[in-house]
Amino acid sequence: MDAVALVRRLHQHRMWVNGQLVEAAESLSADQLEHAFPIGQGSVWKSLLHLYAAEYVWLEALMGDESPVVPGDLPNRLPGNQEAKGAMTSLGELKDHWSALDERWTSFLDRMTEAQLSELVWKTSTRTKVRQATSQSDILLHVCTHAHYTTAQVVNMLRQLGVDSLPDAMLITMSRSE
Repeated sequence: MDAVALVRRLHQHRMWVNGQLVEAAESLSADQLEHAFPIGQGSVWKSLLHLYAAEYVWLEALMGDESPVVPGDLPNRLPGNQEAKGAMTSLGELKDHWSALDERWTSFLDRMTEAQLSELVWKTSTRTKVRQATSQSDILLHVCTHAHYTTAQVVNMLRQLGVDSLPDAMLITMSRSE
C-alpha cells in the first residue's frame, strides 16, 4: 500500500468512527449530551462539535484558506445562552453537516497525489494568530490522530453516562465488517 492509499484508509476509518460516535450520542437525552465532564471539551456535545470543527478547519486549510473558522466553533454559545451565529444546535444538524464534510474530504483525498503529501500548507492559528507552514502529510495524519484522541474521550464520557453499547472504534473492527 502506498502512502496516499494509507492516508485514504486512515481517513476512511476516521469517518466511520465519527458515524459510530454520532449513533451512540443519538441514544442520549439532551441533559446527558451536555453533561459536564472534566475531560475533552467538557461534554459529549462540545467534544463532537470540536471534532467536527477541527476536521472542517483543517480541510479548509488544505484547500488554501489560511485562516479558516467554522461558524459556531467552541464556545458554541454566547453568554446568556444566545446561540452563536451559525452554531449547530442539534445532533441531527451536526450529522447533516458532518455528512457533507465527509463528502468534501473524500473528494479531496480522491484527488490527492504522492507529490502533494510533501507540499506545505500555511495556516494562521485562531488562538495565537501565528502563521505556520506544515506539510500536507503531517496535517492529514494529525487530523486522524486528533480524531482518535477525541474519540477516546467521547467513549469515556459515554461509558460514564451508562451507555450499554459503546462504539467500537478500532480500525480492525471496521476492516472485519467490510
